[in-house]
Amino acid sequence: MSNQHEEQELTQEELTARKEEMKKFYEESIPYLEAQAKYEKLLTEIDEARFKRSTLNYQWAQFIENTSPKEKGEEEEEEEKAFEQEDTSARKLKKS
Repeated sequence: MSNQHEEQELTQEELTARKEEMKKFYEESIPYLEAQAKYEKLLTEIDEARFKRSTLNYQWAQFIENTSPKEKGEEEEEEEKAFEQEDTSARKLKKS
């Protein structure tokens, strides 16, 4: 509330001087704000481009996965070889 009392106590000349100071401050700040706005806009464009690129990469990977023939993975092949070796090396009954 003390701010309201101070504003009421200002004379017309003081009030005009304060308005001019504020106007000067804002006008001097405009180039900095414009530079910051340009910077933020460029960052946004970069982020959007990265997002689009990663989305396209993901979609391409999904397309390739869905259109290529299914191949057995190396692990599955190793498991099959190990299973076949177990069958051939299994103990056999002796003939008496």
